[in-house]
Amino acid sequence: MTVPHTDGRKSKNKRQSAEGEDAMETQRQKYLEDKAWKIRKTGLEMVKEARSGHIGGAFSLAEIMAVLYFEKMKIDPENPQWAERDRLVLSKGHATVALYPTLALRGFFPAKRLKTFRKIDGSLSGHAEMRNVEGVDMSTGSLGQGFSAAVGMARAAKMTGNGCTVYAILGDGEIQEGQIWEAMMYAGAHGLDNLVAILDCNKVQLDGTVKEVLDTGDLKAKFESFGMHTQRIDGHSVREIAQAIDAAKETRQKAHMIIADTIKGKGVSFMEGKNQWHGKTPSDEEFEQAFAELEARS
Repeated sequence: MTVPHTDGRKSKNKRQSAEGEDAMETQRQKYLEDKAWKIRKTGLEMVKEARSGHIGGAFSLAEIMAVLYFEKMKIDPENPQWAERDRLVLSKGHATVALYPTLALRGFFPAKRLKTFRKIDGSLSGHAEMRNVEGVDMSTGSLGQGFSAAVGMARAAKMTGNGCTVYAILGDGEIQEGQIWEAMMYAGAHGLDNLVAILDCNKVQLDGTVKEVLDTGDLKAKFESFGMHTQRIDGHSVREIAQAIDAAKETRQKAHMIIADTIKGKGVSFMEGKNQWHGKTPSDEEFEQAFAELEARS
């Protein structure tokens, strides 16, 4: 009897399966990258309408917001107050130019509402506002305070048996505030493994570079000394962001910090890495150039 040879067929099937998985991963990454560029373009449209808004530190967050809201977070736009939902606290509360477009694109409220941003009769204030905006879990803007709220939410979830994950987005200028480190000490001491903090490390703040204003040194070593499970990633790589979140969720009995190296004003050449674009409003010509550059990159 002749025994058929199957090794070649198995190898071919395995190769085809791997190729299929690679294609799906590429498609997934492209989907999230497209969302990030859409967040930037929508945010810029919002700022142009309002003639006000913090662009620089919002554009550095786009990929992070895309991965969280379009893949990782357990949320229901049709039921924003769902008790079992994951929470996100935008501790750098001025970055609503990233948050509000993300919420609108995710379906929490109609996109036309973005036109009311920073308007006297509008409901979208310049800093994150939970009372009037669906999907916002904490009102923030006074830097340093949002992380304490996130730590409290994570602790409360542990006490009540709620299986949610609490995400907190911090700025690297913001962590010059002492309250951040008090909250971190508590999170580390209590092993809040349902807390995932993401540091938007764009290295630029309102008055200049972080190093010039107040050098915070070796952040990874500092966070680890507070008992945080700490990772450092490229904050504009949707793949690395997703992998870091997965790794955080797999690591128990430690609170988590993801240091995301980013570029302030990412996507617009004349804004990138410039502290002037922390909260400056572009001129008509600058808006035109910015839209053209974002369109070319998306």
